[in-house]
Amino acid sequence: MPERVASEVLSAMVGGMFSASALYPLEVLKTRMQAEAKPSSNPQEETVTNETSSTASNNASNNSSNDETESNSTTNEKQTLKNQYTHAATEGMSSYASLMYKHEGGIAPFYAGVGTSAVQSATEKALYFFAYTFFKNGYVNLTGSSNIGTISNLILGCMAEWTHLPVTLPIDCVTTAIQTDDKNRGAFVLLGNILSEKGIGGFYKGIQAYTVLCLKPAIQYTVYEQVKKIVLATRRVNRAAAAGGGRSSAIVVEDESLGAAEAFLLGMVARIVATMLTYPYLRAKVMLQSTYGNAKVKPTIPQMISEQFSEGGVWGLYQGIGPELTRGVFSAALMMMVKERIGVMVRALIDGREEQQKQLINNRGR
Repeated sequence: MPERVASEVLSAMVGGMFSASALYPLEVLKTRMQAEAKPSSNPQEETVTNETSSTASNNASNNSSNDETESNSTTNEKQTLKNQYTHAATEGMSSYASLMYKHEGGIAPFYAGVGTSAVQSATEKALYFFAYTFFKNGYVNLTGSSNIGTISNLILGCMAEWTHLPVTLPIDCVTTAIQTDDKNRGAFVLLGNILSEKGIGGFYKGIQAYTVLCLKPAIQYTVYEQVKKIVLATRRVNRAAAAGGGRSSAIVVEDESLGAAEAFLLGMVARIVATMLTYPYLRAKVMLQSTYGNAKVKPTIPQMISEQFSEGGVWGLYQGIGPELTRGVFSAALMMMVKERIGVMVRALIDGREEQQKQLINNRGR
């Protein structure tokens, strides 16, 4: 049993780190688009307004210094660029990515914080699957049945999600700060700022969103596991009928896992279902960690969702869904594909070692 748990944890950790690193630019786009607030006006109009305002101000105050004029001009330029980013977030990820590439120095901003994200993903997946496997084995031992229903799977998944949050949410908070920081400060500087300004509680901004977000991986892996059971059961029946009851140990190992293409496609479908159901809470969590990060009075999650809906309708709730779906779907698909393949290799090694030990014991008994 410990070997099986180790197989789940190792394969999930490697799969999570690989998928997070490979698709990290989409993660940056997703986070920054989610963090953008509604613009006050069209960016073209804002530019004209700023220029007009600046001209009127200069004409009315002949005593203002050149330093003040330059300061006002810089402020206006920053506000105009900010509005351009906000409008680009509503247009789609290609517009936002083009703006980032043009104004922030090319490719580098798309990989800011990739190391922290990889650590977070590996830790999260390892702890989640360790807890989920532990709870699942406990459920089987208590009920005496290996057939876990959909509701039970969801409950076990939610419990597993909450077990890793004390460790992974602070890493997630730092990663979000890196991705949305316009001053390009490093992870340790931002970590120190969060700790000095908010204390330990600053690392847990947005945790209230997890009352719903805990369902996201639970839904994803429940959909995955339930459909996987059907696929594997159908495969066993077909192979048993074709082989006439004869089965090798290699077939047994293979029957317990999906093929690479099967795991990839099933992981995509499971992630789409989970993301669409929980996305408004995911965006609210990111905004609490970034846009409202330093606000003295923070809105509650329901208030933020209501505000987003009143300002932008359904699209306001799902702003940034493009890169989230693209990244999330391929991340889940890659993670599950790598996890299944590594799991097969680890189980084959474990089964091979157990077989060798049995043969050694038998040889000694002769």
